[in-house]
Amino acid sequence: MSEVLALDCVVIGGGVVGLAVARELAMAGRDVVVLEAEPLTGSITSSRNSEVIHAGLYYPTGSLKAELCVAGSRKLYDYCRDRHIPHTRCGKLVVASNEAEVAYLEKLLKQAQANGVDDCGLVDGSELVRLEPDIIGFAALVSPSTGIIDSHRLMEAYIADIEAHGGSIVLNSPVLGGEFLADAVRLSVGGRDPVEIEAKLVVNSAGLNAWAVSESIAGLDRNAIPERHYARGCYFSLTGRAPAERLIYPVPEPGGLGVHLTLDLAGQARFGPDVEWVETIDYDVDPSRADKFYGAIRRYWPNLPDGALQPAYSGMRPKIVGPNGGGAGDFIVQGPETTGHPAYAALYGIESPGLTASMAIAERVARLTSR
Repeated sequence: MSEVLALDCVVIGGGVVGLAVARELAMAGRDVVVLEAEPLTGSITSSRNSEVIHAGLYYPTGSLKAELCVAGSRKLYDYCRDRHIPHTRCGKLVVASNEAEVAYLEKLLKQAQANGVDDCGLVDGSELVRLEPDIIGFAALVSPSTGIIDSHRLMEAYIADIEAHGGSIVLNSPVLGGEFLADAVRLSVGGRDPVEIEAKLVVNSAGLNAWAVSESIAGLDRNAIPERHYARGCYFSLTGRAPAERLIYPVPEPGGLGVHLTLDLAGQARFGPDVEWVETIDYDVDPSRADKFYGAIRRYWPNLPDGALQPAYSGMRPKIVGPNGGGAGDFIVQGPETTGHPAYAALYGIESPGLTASMAIAERVARLTSR
C-alpha cells in the first residue's frame, strides 16, 4: 500500500475563488495546499470573463450573490489600492432602449438600494448623451462604483499572500476521487507524481468541475450536490476606438446581463457575453454569432460599423439553474453541516459576480469551516 500524505487543509481549484479561499485559510493559521488540475492557476473560468468589479445591483436582496458581491466589491477595491493591483472605478450605465424598459431601471435602482448600493441614480436620454455622446437610450441607470480589474494581477497577489503564510500551490494535480473517513477526507491525486492525501479539511472550489469532484467522493450524500447546467458566453472584440469611457449594459436577458460593452485597462473595447445553453464544455466561438451581436449592440450604439467585430474568446458559466428555471440561481457555499461531513466544504454555481465576491466568499468559507 502506498504511503498516504497527511495534510491539514486542501483547496481543490486554483481559480480566483479557490485562491481567495486558500489565502483566507492560510492567513487564519491553516496549513494550506491548493491542488490545481491545470498547468497554470486561473486558466479556465477566471481568465474567460469580463474582469468587471460589480457593484451588486441585480441580485435578489438576501441572496448570497447580493450579500457577497456588495461586501466583496468594497474589500476588493481596498485590496487593489493597498496592493497596487491595476484597476479603475470607471462606472457603468445600464441603458433602457425604450420607454417600456425604464420601469426595469426604476426597479433595478430600488434593488440596488435594498442591497446596500447607495450611489446609483437615473438619468434621462439627454443626460445619457452628455455623459456618453455615442450611446443612445431613453434613460439609463448610473452605477459609479462598477469598475474593471486586472484579474491575473489579482490572482498573483492572492498567491503571494498564500505563500507568505506558508501555503503552497501544486499544479498539474487533478483530483481523481476520494472517500470520507471519520474525521478526514482521503483524496487520490493524479498527475506526474500521483499521491494519496488525507486532509483534515477539503474545500471543493473546482468551478466547472466542482460537481465531478463531489460525485467522485465515496460517502458523500448525492442529495447535497445541486443541479448542474452550463451556459456558454462568447465575446467579440472591437476594431477601432471604444465608443464609451464607461461600461455600457442593456437591460438583462434570461441567464445573463445581456451583450454589454466592457473595457480593458488599456481602453480596448469588447462585447459580450451572450448566453448559449450547452451540455458540454466547449470554448469555440462561432463567428456567425456576431450577427446577433450587431443587433444587440446597435440598440445602444447605433453607429457600430459593419465588420467591426472579431471573435475573441468564450467562457462557461457553471449554473445551478437551467433555462427552464430562468437561468438565474444563487451561489451555493456549503460548509460541513450541509455537506454532511466535518472535513468537507463545497462551492457550486460560482459564476459572475464570483471574481468581485471572491474575498467575501473566502471569509464565508472560513467561518463555516472554523474549528
